[in-house]
Parts: sequence; C-alpha cells; structure tokens
Amino acid sequence: MWDEIAIAISQATGERFTSDRRQAQSGGCINQTTRISGGQRQFFVKTNTANCLDMFAAEAIALKQIYATHTIRVPQPICWGIANDMAYLVMENLDLDDRQDWEAMGQNLAAMHRVTSERGFGWERNNVIGATPQINNWTHSWLDFWIEYRLAFQFNLAKRKGWRCNIPEEKVYKALSRFFDDYQPQPSMVHGDLWGGNAAFVDGEPVIFDPALYFGDREVDLAMTELFGGFPSQFYRAYQVAYPLNSGYQQRKTLYNLYHILNHFNLFGGGYGSQANRMIENICQ
Repeated sequence: MWDEIAIAISQATGERFTSDRRQAQSGGCINQTTRISGGQRQFFVKTNTANCLDMFAAEAIALKQIYATHTIRVPQPICWGIANDMAYLVMENLDLDDRQDWEAMGQNLAAMHRVTSERGFGWERNNVIGATPQINNWTHSWLDFWIEYRLAFQFNLAKRKGWRCNIPEEKVYKALSRFFDDYQPQPSMVHGDLWGGNAAFVDGEPVIFDPALYFGDREVDLAMTELFGGFPSQFYRAYQVAYPLNSGYQQRKTLYNLYHILNHFNLFGGGYGSQANRMIENICQ
C-alpha cells in the first residue's frame, strides 16, 4: 500500500518520493493516521476501508476550497485514492506547536465566514460529521435546511438506536421559527465541526482541519467552539470586532449544538441522549 501511495505522491507533486519512515499518529478515532517521511519531505496520511474514499474526497475538496479563500490556513491536500483495497488521503504535514494567537484565529475565521454562496445553504456534495453522513442538498431557506438535513436526520438515526425525544418532534421544529423572526443569516462558508481538537497553530499561525464544510449560518461554528470547554476569550473578542454577531446568537446556539449532541449520541451513546432532551426542553420553553 505504501509504495502505491508514494507513487501517487510523486505524480501529484511532480517530484519523486520514496517513503523510508512511517510513524503512527494519535488523535483520530475514525481513521488511521500516519506520518510518512522520505529524505527531508514529510506527509500526513489518513487511511480507512475502501468505502471511505468519498469521505476523503469530500474532505480534500473542502480543504482546497478553504485554502482558496486565503483567509485561514488548512493542511493542503496532496492526493487521495485507493491503494491495496484501502482508501487514503495524503496531506501536507503540519508540525503543531504551543505558540498560540487566538486573536488571529478569531479574525481569520471571521474572514472565512465572509465567503458566501449564491446557491443558498448546503454544499456541492455530501460529507460526514465524525463518521455520520451529512446531507448538504442546496436549500433556499436556512430554517428548512437546518430542520431537514441536520436535526431530522439525526433524530431519525437516534430513534433507531433507541433514543426517545421527550417532546413531539413537530413541536420542536415549530418552536425553532421564533429564533429567526428578526434574523436572516447569510450562507457563509463554515467549518462545520469546529471544536478545540480541530483548531491549532503552526509557528503561531492559526490552522483548522478535519472540516465538515458547507454553507450555513456562521453561528454554527461559534456555537460549537463553546460546546466542549470553549476557546480562549481573545478568540471571541477578536471575532466580534471583525464580524459582529447578531444579538440573538446566545439564544440560537443551543439549537445549533443540539445537532452535535445528537450526533455524539449516535456515535457514542451514553448520556448524550439525556443531554439532547434537556436541550430540546430548553429550546421549547
């Protein structure tokens, strides 16, 4: 497999590459990750079963699109394909460090969020959130998109796994409209899975990775940054200066994070189901 990947790297870069060292990397729970080296060159490789090729292709295209905005750094994708019945994605290897500029992270994310789509809400292809399929059909209405392709999709998965919603689903969906009475979001380019594990720094420069990209309300990214401990305060202050949030964000962030909590229940089970019901009760008050 690794010889085939080395050939693909050589073809993609136009420079012969031979791998002489491989080092397994930690941090991923879905894919196997490996840093491969040859001479002074290094690459970061994700591998999984062959049926994951579409997932890797979507990630590579997302990274290319973010990179093309010249707003925030991402690892550049090199090549992807099938080798020895395994899907792979080769990316630029980034050496993360402890020098952090959270103000720049806020500013750069705000710049990315100013990239919009004239096609509405969604994306050109489906992708994944964690290991869960994420449907991105283009939709004119943000609320319709959020209900149909985010919440209802996760609700249905969760019910098949034994979860019960304490409030009728239709009542939940109807309750959402009041959060948008005076708010019409733009379809911004969003990372889609922006928790602390997907944001870091290289030589002090902000970098984001593992996107679940689509065009949606930019508040979804801010909400998720708050879900698992939050980013440092400098990040939020800088973002607010660069691209001020609507005053209703504090009320909407729960309905945006409900998507991720339901997804965590579908992936991991446990207490996430109860947490989702508490969030739903809060939304429907």
